[in-house]
Amino acid sequence: MELRDEQPTQHEIGDRTYVVAPVQPLDVDGVRTVEVGTGLFFLAGIALLPFYDRLVDDGHTWWLWTCAAGTGLGLLGLEYVRRRRKARRERDASA
Repeated sequence: MELRDEQPTQHEIGDRTYVVAPVQPLDVDGVRTVEVGTGLFFLAGIALLPFYDRLVDDGHTWWLWTCAAGTGLGLLGLEYVRRRRKARRERDASA
């Protein structure tokens, strides 16, 4: 992302002045974040399986469903961020 105008180096809010550091933004595509999150949901679901009877007795089977939903949505999100990363790389290569 390129900023075409000069960005302020200071912000005055109330009686305070905040200095903005000249730091370039990270180029994060989110793939690793989604991979780790999906993996954690999957591992949590596997870890809860031995306690299935106790979860049923206590009415907490929704924990397993939460892990299943997190894993499933994570897999969908993983496909999304991988496609987005590929499209960004192709765009940058053609520019």
